[in-house]
Amino acid sequence: MSEPTVRSRRKAGRRAQLLAAAAELFAVRGYLGVRLEDLGSAVGVSGPAVYRHFANKESVLVELLVGISERLLAGGRAAVAGVDSAADQLAALIEFHTEFAVADSELIRIQDRDLAQLPPDSEHEVRKLQREYVELWVDVLCRVDSALDVAEARVKVHAAIGLMNSTPHIADDSRRRLTVLLASMTSKALGATC
Repeated sequence: MSEPTVRSRRKAGRRAQLLAAAAELFAVRGYLGVRLEDLGSAVGVSGPAVYRHFANKESVLVELLVGISERLLAGGRAAVAGVDSAADQLAALIEFHTEFAVADSELIRIQDRDLAQLPPDSEHEVRKLQREYVELWVDVLCRVDSALDVAEARVKVHAAIGLMNSTPHIADDSRRRLTVLLASMTSKALGATC
């Protein structure tokens, strides 16, 4: 595999800057309130220069929302991989998700407000990835508490994820304190002792 060229590294860096700016702008103004010119301006390029990286504004939203769903599923799987006990797996999932929710609250806000702006096939992909992520949690939770019914476990998991995903609505100046508090509350809500 060859080394990336300086040009390809710059292009990848600019694309990452555009995605980060889009996350901030979409979170504050909403998808419909942002133009590609606004996005370009946020990173110091012209609106037309954005087209070198994305076909249109919709493709930016697709990459943000499908990308975060893929990242959550991969991160959840990685969190439980190689962890022996179900209780420790649940603790790892809680830690992983609370850290995400605190660090990437703008993506949660975009997901909540703008998911319906995705084209149907992309929305379907996001929903599919989210279901897989929830089922990963359900499987772990049912192994933590074997008396728990799968349907009840699913309700608990959805509620717990909703609790952790409340970060866009919380004003807190300490990310670490918020992460610890949400992890503790989520663990208690799931009836876990992790």
